[in-house]
Amino acid sequence: MTRRLVVITEIIAPYRIPVFNALARRKEIDLRVIFLSESDPSLRQWRVYKEEIHFRYEVLPSWRRHFGRYNLLLNRGMSSALNQIKSDVVLCGGYNYPASWQAARWAESRRVPFLLWSESTAADSRRRHWPVELMKARFLRLCRGFVVPGRSAFDYLRGLGTAEKMIFLAPNAVDTSLFSKLAAETRRGQSAGRASPNLPSRYFLFVGRLVEAKGVFDLAEAYAQVREEVRTRVGLVFAGEGDAGAELMRVAERVRPGDVKFLGFVHREQLPELYALADALIFPTHSDTWGLVVNEAMACGLPVVTTSVAGCAADLVQDEWNGFVVPPKNAPQLAAAMTRLATDSESRRKMGVNSWDRVQAYSPEAWADGIVEAVQFFCAGKG
Repeated sequence: MTRRLVVITEIIAPYRIPVFNALARRKEIDLRVIFLSESDPSLRQWRVYKEEIHFRYEVLPSWRRHFGRYNLLLNRGMSSALNQIKSDVVLCGGYNYPASWQAARWAESRRVPFLLWSESTAADSRRRHWPVELMKARFLRLCRGFVVPGRSAFDYLRGLGTAEKMIFLAPNAVDTSLFSKLAAETRRGQSAGRASPNLPSRYFLFVGRLVEAKGVFDLAEAYAQVREEVRTRVGLVFAGEGDAGAELMRVAERVRPGDVKFLGFVHREQLPELYALADALIFPTHSDTWGLVVNEAMACGLPVVTTSVAGCAADLVQDEWNGFVVPPKNAPQLAAAMTRLATDSESRRKMGVNSWDRVQAYSPEAWADGIVEAVQFFCAGKG
């Protein structure tokens, strides 16, 4: 039997389109997606790849304002949209927007299973704020079940007292095939790829927002601690924009010898080239519910150095097998991992192969499998 599923999520992010497309191809699901906004250009300059969308969706009218690090997004039309769709199950990606609460109340009043697509972990920095935790606790009581991307999010919900059978795994995924294909094409023509963005001949790569919480200053400090003879051969490339960009550039100017490049925001189709030619991805975050750039880098065959608080670390990165897991805010250990990768070419090669092997299980199709399992469970009245 085909079940009608509504997914509610914030914006048309490029990394979500492939997983929604994979779910829309499943005969068990009639998928409708409600976006609360088309994009949020104040945070990221993502393109909206509407030509790649192969599922039914709508974007609700919205009004957005940013107040420092707080984001207020108000919508009109949630109840009307849900009434028109007549869903069997609602899957909501978050609890921090008024429209999410409206959808939860709508589902409760009609006895429609309401599931939370939750990426929160015990290491999430937002847990330090009691108003956030209070709001989250109230929202969880409105949810019939949960979908999580990996072990850290699963363990977090179990720690809150959620029954294991109510939690379903849908592994976070990117378009692994696309990234693998484009990376392979780049490696077949390496000299042309390097010349275009004026990249160092070898480099460590960071991809993400240039903000302190992403650990960018820790990374700059770690690079400065890498031995001089290594820094003369291996550069550091930052791909992204953010409030800390100007200060980070000033810090980087003081690293001598060394070659630090700032590329600004890089769109999806350009990223595989950067991954393909890098020695490793460095993900030094202080708090991150997942970190999809790690999926992207692994699909391109890269070793990864990540901090232990990244949500993806428990699932994707095995220390000394396909990279290194280091404590957050620890430049010396970060530098040691970078040095090992820069100076041991055989380990670097093997780790890259292992990364590629592991991320094959984190595909859009695997995500769709998890969602289908959850929908069928709750439609069968088991939860």
